[in-house]
Amino acid sequence: MVKVTVDNIVVEVEANSTILDAAKKVGIDIPTLCYLKEINEIGACRVCQVEVQGARSLAAACVMPVFDGMVVSTTSKKVRDARKATLELILSAHNRECLTCSSNTNCELQTIAEELGIREIPFEGENDFGIVDDTSPALVRDQSKCILCGRCVNVCKKQQASSILDFTDRGISTKVSPMFNKSLTETPCIYCGQCVSVCPTAALREKEDIDKIWGALECPDTHVVVQAAPAVRAALGEEFGLPVGTRVTGKMVAALKRLGFDKVYDTNFAADLTVMEEGHELIDRINNGGVLPMITSCSPGWVRFCEFNYPEFLPNLSSCKSPIQMFGAIVKSYYAEKSGVDAKKIFTVAIAPCISKKSEAERPEMANGGLRDVDAVLTTRELAKMIKQAGIKFTALPDDKFDSELLGDYSGAGVIFGATGGVMEAALRTVGDILSGSEMPPLSFQNVRGLDGIKEAEVALGDKKLKVAVVHGTANAAALLDKIKAGTAKYDFIEIMACGGGCVTGGGQPRISAEVRRTTDIRAERAKALYEEDASLSVRKAHQNPQIKKLYDDYLGKPNGDKAHKLLHTTYTAKEVYPI
Repeated sequence: MVKVTVDNIVVEVEANSTILDAAKKVGIDIPTLCYLKEINEIGACRVCQVEVQGARSLAAACVMPVFDGMVVSTTSKKVRDARKATLELILSAHNRECLTCSSNTNCELQTIAEELGIREIPFEGENDFGIVDDTSPALVRDQSKCILCGRCVNVCKKQQASSILDFTDRGISTKVSPMFNKSLTETPCIYCGQCVSVCPTAALREKEDIDKIWGALECPDTHVVVQAAPAVRAALGEEFGLPVGTRVTGKMVAALKRLGFDKVYDTNFAADLTVMEEGHELIDRINNGGVLPMITSCSPGWVRFCEFNYPEFLPNLSSCKSPIQMFGAIVKSYYAEKSGVDAKKIFTVAIAPCISKKSEAERPEMANGGLRDVDAVLTTRELAKMIKQAGIKFTALPDDKFDSELLGDYSGAGVIFGATGGVMEAALRTVGDILSGSEMPPLSFQNVRGLDGIKEAEVALGDKKLKVAVVHGTANAAALLDKIKAGTAKYDFIEIMACGGGCVTGGGQPRISAEVRRTTDIRAERAKALYEEDASLSVRKAHQNPQIKKLYDDYLGKPNGDKAHKLLHTTYTAKEVYPI
């Protein structure tokens, strides 16, 4: 421990702390822009400059280590003038169309400019306002709004092991872009959207489908069915000022009904369906010498990562479609038949925490009989925008319930799909009962929960023992797959999610500032909301969902049967890494 004086306040901190840490401990917020805890700690933007007694120049608080007896000023005129000039220089080359920007009022650059009292830009910078890459089905990259903070570069490199973006050129010509200034569609981008989540401006954003949805809702001949993924309810409230991790299931349903959707369902029903298909696929592989380890295929970002980087593991992927795609397929077949609605007139919408779901919906494999399983995908952020456009006072809404007929029931197993370890736990609840021949306690698989990057467990299911692993973040996935290739690790079943923490921190979830990320583990807070809903339900296993049982009895036949395979399963294909 060392003693440091920050703005005349003496504080004792650990010797490996930074000035930023010391200031935070005494309640002083030093502005940061490029800083992102554990991802981007590079001191590049210089917005966090402070004055250290005895030093010749100002120091970047986010990377400057403290020492015993250090005296720091965060508010001197020299500091204030330097921060202001730094931000003015950044803004001089920035596209300042704030009123029409998708990040208006939720932009870290805008917030700091207001805090520092920026009213005029005395410098004239250079910016190429013409570089907008909107060729991908999921992401838009707008170079005119990039401030070269490097957050996207390092989250893609360190957390996702993809390195799609990097700094190119030098001096005032420096840019962040894919190699050779290629478009994102010409790279092995997995469209996970983690770059979007950490971008402090709108240099990276999702490709919005809001107008497309409004058009479907306003068409009198179109029957619009919406499904909401489990992680959405754990984050949507943040867009309306509620604390991180507030569960807003009832208000979300009420808002969707007021927006005019004909049917409002929960993706959790299809998560239960996925458990049935995936669980029986695992049992079949174990009993009949199939390819092991079987790896989950719910996360489209992970699937793309595998197709690009580890094609030798494609036979290991479960052939199951994701819950969202399964739901769309069932709506345009079983639901259409039972409700008497022409499948060609049904428009299916998915509300997802995931930007990569937009690209998944456009995959050629995700269709049956010429009809797309899912016609459009909205992120959590896009749904919030639609609610605001409709003038709905979200926090004042009474709680409502999902539509109940045909596809309305769901179990606690479906709810926890949104958290890392949730798919594994949900599957084991059902597989455990089948293999053991008896009902096992639903809480017996908590050892696959938690936020460790790679979690391992050995699970006893009847007379069989399964070695399982749970992974989140594709960098961790790469590390695990490399061990399997080297022969130093062996498993029967693996869950992989592309995003750190799972779907709760998907690229389409509400943006969280670097300041909040420093003090709040948003992964844990949002996951807690899902586990609480799971614990509150009377049915917590997918195979005990009465409507799932009815679906198989009346329509699908048996899990992994011919009809189920035609509707609910798919194939994956190795992709060329650099099609230059």
